[in-house]
Amino acid sequence: MKARLLAVLAAVVVLAGCTPATPVAPSSPGSGSAALPSPTIGLTYIPNVQFSPFYVAEADGDFTSAGAAPVLRHHGTSEGLFTAILAGQEQFVVAGGDELMQARAQGSDLVAVAAYYRSYPVEIIVPDGSSIHSLADLKGHTIGLPGKYGENWFGLQVALRTAGLSTSDVSVQEIGYTQQAALSTGKVDAIVGFSNNEAVQFALAGVATRSLPIVDSGDVPLVGICLVTTAAYASQNPGVVKAVAAGMLAGIRTTVGDPDHAMEVSASYVPGLSAAAAQTSARATLTATAKLWTTAEGTVDGHLDADQWTAMADFMAAQGLTDTRVDPTPAFSNAYLG
Repeated sequence: MKARLLAVLAAVVVLAGCTPATPVAPSSPGSGSAALPSPTIGLTYIPNVQFSPFYVAEADGDFTSAGAAPVLRHHGTSEGLFTAILAGQEQFVVAGGDELMQARAQGSDLVAVAAYYRSYPVEIIVPDGSSIHSLADLKGHTIGLPGKYGENWFGLQVALRTAGLSTSDVSVQEIGYTQQAALSTGKVDAIVGFSNNEAVQFALAGVATRSLPIVDSGDVPLVGICLVTTAAYASQNPGVVKAVAAGMLAGIRTTVGDPDHAMEVSASYVPGLSAAAAQTSARATLTATAKLWTTAEGTVDGHLDADQWTAMADFMAAQGLTDTRVDPTPAFSNAYLG
């Protein structure tokens, strides 16, 4: 029963690197905003408190105050991460900087215009009683992850490099989004998970685990979730890009500063959030995600770090995650931030 519960929780909480789920009805511009541009923002999974800043920015009028009235759209079950934005059906999407770099390697003109997460959420999670106490201890063990794609896969590459290991030193099992059940039942020795997802849900379920960071010190050579648009759209609509970025960042500040308000607003967007059990899980997730939205100093800052993007370009090319090294310079811009 516990394994089944964990599997269900895993299916409803993951944000990054996952297969999107059935959307709710998209939002519509608020009253008095008919004259404002209404770009569509793709939120790449089911409604969840991890998107609270967007819900808050819409409900509180942060977007309209900045000069835009975007439509929030959750992706469909079979939809690719960048399918809609590259087809012109969305003008923005929330996605990992590393995922963007892979897409640029394949010829897309995607560009990150603001940071959503300030730190990378991936970590290695093991049972509390495990003999694995360091990344080097992973040698010879079985590691579960959804598949060899997305941020779980990228993060594992960082962890193995940190430990001086390669994929041939471990057994990688593609287990779909069943990491929690797989670890709890001993199917795998470790999982690749997220600090604001699997780690939170294990704690809520009373399952004792330990988390290992994927680097020993310094920054992860990957860029986490960003606000993404296309270079063509940004060049043609700079004011809209600035407005959407400003609204998103205002929403993050409110969510971090007033989580009670964020929970109240999110209840109008996330089905079933008013239930007591859902509230407990959502609040724990919100608390964990707040650490990803803020800098080490606890501030909200959407600026993207050029050195981190350069390190990511080098790492992804060296690990074969991109066929060639992607020039990071046109992949991001801070020009649309106040």
